[in-house]
Amino acid sequence: MKVRGVGIGAMMYGIGYGFSRPDISVAEMELAADGSLTVWLGVSELGQGLRTVLSQIAAESLGLAYEDVRIVSSDTEKTPDSGGVSASRATYIHGNSVIDAARDLRSSLSTMAGELLGVDPDSLEFTGGLIVDREVPTSSISMRELAGEMHKRGRRIRGVGRYDNTTADVDPATSQGDAFATHAWASQLVEVVVDTETGVVQVLRLASATDAGKAINPKLAEGQIEGGAVQGLGFALMEVMVVEQGVFKNASLTNYLIPTAADVPPIDSLIVEVPDPYGPYGAKGIAEPATIPTAPAILNAIADAVGHRLRQTPASPENVLVALGQLPPSQPALSLMDLPYPP
Repeated sequence: MKVRGVGIGAMMYGIGYGFSRPDISVAEMELAADGSLTVWLGVSELGQGLRTVLSQIAAESLGLAYEDVRIVSSDTEKTPDSGGVSASRATYIHGNSVIDAARDLRSSLSTMAGELLGVDPDSLEFTGGLIVDREVPTSSISMRELAGEMHKRGRRIRGVGRYDNTTADVDPATSQGDAFATHAWASQLVEVVVDTETGVVQVLRLASATDAGKAINPKLAEGQIEGGAVQGLGFALMEVMVVEQGVFKNASLTNYLIPTAADVPPIDSLIVEVPDPYGPYGAKGIAEPATIPTAPAILNAIADAVGHRLRQTPASPENVLVALGQLPPSQPALSLMDLPYPP
């Protein structure tokens, strides 16, 4: 018999390292004579689109086109230390250090542009590749022209930025206080069907609502939400590490199961935007928030379907049958490899 169930999972997550651990990012940038910008950051690109997002932030901060920005990252010889890509900190902390570096660079650019245009540097704004006088919009100079002139005159055309997200630890006596500067929020809703004869669980649909603060790149945000949900699905239903005396017994993809395209249900990626006052243009991290609620939502849906709650992951066919009382806990008769998934 196949039965259906619906489950919800929700989470909150501190962004950054927190608890007094140093949480710092440093960015450097330089404007070339042709008006293009190079940004140096120690942060790693893992496929999450971070270089794209940081290029967008740098371009927005200096009024440049996205195509005019180049990111150099993960080079210990050339880039400043920016900490790891973890704790959903990358966009939040590195984006802020890029903005700070752009602020530093803008100061030098404004001073030189003010001299060339004969205007107050404080009246200048950066937009569309131009430095424009707010009071007299017809008075402007292109970034390319300004950069070329500054190079000729040997003027400083570099910017350095730093962002410190280190927060104090909570009170050790009361556990009260803010261990993190900001938090992420996400909720997921799933529908499952459970075959009570085989124990196989199939996720029919998943909706993930994630507070991105401000989605700098909505397509990349959707991709992270979908990827996080798929990773959470694997954790909930099939991934398990078998270790005997410190040795992994299922260390290949033939016996360590992960989701394939056939296992992934339709995913509704719902981006919720509540701008964070300290985030770069209001943005904050979404990577782990997109993963954490999935397993709780799936296990809640299974409990809703069969009336029995699993207390461990994965919700493999044998573990589901154990929960239903059809297999003894210590002697599962079926293996993950013996049953089709999904049915």
